[in-house]
Amino acid sequence: MTADLTEPVPSGDVLRDEVVPARAPWSAVVAAGDTLTIVDLGGNQAVDFLVYDAHDTALRYSAPDTIQAQDSIFLTTGSVLRDCEHGPLMTVTADTCGRHDTLGGACSKESNTLRYGHHTAAQHACAENFLAEGGRHGLGKRDLVSNINWYMNVPVDPDGALGIVDGISAPGLSVSLRAERDVLVVVSNCPQVNNPCNGFDPTPVRMIVTRTDQKAGATS
Repeated sequence: MTADLTEPVPSGDVLRDEVVPARAPWSAVVAAGDTLTIVDLGGNQAVDFLVYDAHDTALRYSAPDTIQAQDSIFLTTGSVLRDCEHGPLMTVTADTCGRHDTLGGACSKESNTLRYGHHTAAQHACAENFLAEGGRHGLGKRDLVSNINWYMNVPVDPDGALGIVDGISAPGLSVSLRAERDVLVVVSNCPQVNNPCNGFDPTPVRMIVTRTDQKAGATS
């Protein structure tokens, strides 16, 4: 589906411009040097995100390597998403929200029943989105790793406890990531309705892939 929206499109040639409905998955191969921009259309929507080397999916996003390299559990402009061998996958080049989560993980039917009760067992979740969309690219359960949650607000207390609270995003805020090599991106536009990560009301997001004339080289 092509977006027909008022939010500005990032500079460069637009290769893809799509709206991902609330609760739905999405995926794309983003070529080295191209930029993926994720726009939070309604505000306060969590966007669960995995990224792999497009040519060797055994090289995939690693939360420990990413956190260790930047000495921060939060992502923002300048953050480099690193793989399990510490190599760069994507770099955050622009961020109008200011802080994104690396620790909260993806909701699943199992975690929903544990946290919110067995009456939630039938609810769709991000783990199912990842499996369905990843399966289109030959990925399975063993390929799912700890994910990024763009726009999700997960503060960490002094004692190390995590909280999932109201988001700090707003309608039209965006985050842009430059691919440092050809990467496969798999997204779940989170369907969670049992905690405040989506304001209890999941909303669509916009995914825009752009290409500039001069592609930046990989981050070392």
